Amino acid sequence: MRAKPFWLALFLLTAVFLLFYVYFTLQPVDVTSAALKYFTREEILFGRQYWRQRQLLFVVSFAIRVSILTAVALGPWGDLLTHRVVRIAQGQKLKAALLFFLILWGILQLASLPLSFYRSYVFEHRWGFSTQTLTGWWADYAKSAALDLVFSAVGALLFFWLLRRWPLSWWLPAGVLMAGWLLIQNLLWPTLVAPLFNRFEPVQDPEVVAMVRQLAERSKIPVQEILVMDASRRTNKANAYFAGIGKTRRIVLYDTLLNNYSQPAVEAVVAHEMAHWKLGHIRIGTLLGILAIFVQFYLLALVLKSSLTYWQLKHYPPQAWAVALLFFLLTSFVGSPLENGVSRYMERAADRESVVLTGDPDGAVALQLNLARQNLSDIMPPPFIEWFAYSHPSTLRRIELLKRGTHR
Repeated sequence: MRAKPFWLALFLLTAVFLLFYVYFTLQPVDVTSAALKYFTREEILFGRQYWRQRQLLFVVSFAIRVSILTAVALGPWGDLLTHRVVRIAQGQKLKAALLFFLILWGILQLASLPLSFYRSYVFEHRWGFSTQTLTGWWADYAKSAALDLVFSAVGALLFFWLLRRWPLSWWLPAGVLMAGWLLIQNLLWPTLVAPLFNRFEPVQDPEVVAMVRQLAERSKIPVQEILVMDASRRTNKANAYFAGIGKTRRIVLYDTLLNNYSQPAVEAVVAHEMAHWKLGHIRIGTLLGILAIFVQFYLLALVLKSSLTYWQLKHYPPQAWAVALLFFLLTSFVGSPLENGVSRYMERAADRESVVLTGDPDGAVALQLNLARQNLSDIMPPPFIEWFAYSHPSTLRRIELLKRGTHR
């Protein structure tokens, strides 16, 4: 198999990153005097304990998924499963591909369910964050699984249709379709998908509405709706976000934010999210995401071409789906430093712009302190962990940058 060197390099890089991730998770940096200016030693160590356990749970979950996909994509299990579904489908190619997809999807769901339940329900309850009932968790799981099954099945069928329609250049129309889906998702997610999981209502507090309108006017951003989401039915954590494009553009505030934080803190959160829009981060992020889609599809096409015989290129086997899933999982993992580095740059810029909008740097600092305490943040992770896994600068770094009044 000509693609063998590629897979070896990809697995080696994945293993190196994973080993470093585990090592630095278990070997945190020393607590500095700078950190003790804002937090007690007990707060710092408590937050580290929470995040250390979360990170190790991620490692186990990732390892399980990689192991299953490797066995099916590159091992004898995939060949056996392919032969069986082809025989059951009686030579009908798309039917065989759909059967392969359904079996693999079921295996992955069953393998990940125990750990998913522990991570999102048991673990979060143990640390006092989750407010969700057991019935509510299962309802959310069923809805998420159903959506994933439907959208993934459509994606798998389109994948095989494109492979057979354009055996060598399938990656180009696939990229176009995926880019279009990304734009449609941004448009429809706020109005069709999000309401399946949460209730959204207009914010009733006139002071909050006036504050958001003022920030929107300063930012020159038209906001269609200002909504509050019933996040408290699941968690004690607080947040806010912008969603949608065009007429579906809205700002959503967690009820935990409105109920548990002061007006200056709420203003700092809203200003940060508006800063992302003002600086064009949503547009830039979408364009970079589309570029990444085309690059990944092109590389996957090269891998498939190098992995299969000429006859298989004319009749892609169902096993190609497992190869694609493994490829995307590993390349997304090793590409995390690049993606998170771009994200941290945008977050620093949004922090700076949010202070310009509010004129209240002390409020921004106070917000970071409150969020870190309430969310049990690891305020000063090892440099490798922040470089590899953090989409936002660490709490202590953000505070120091805000204090200096500049972002580098």
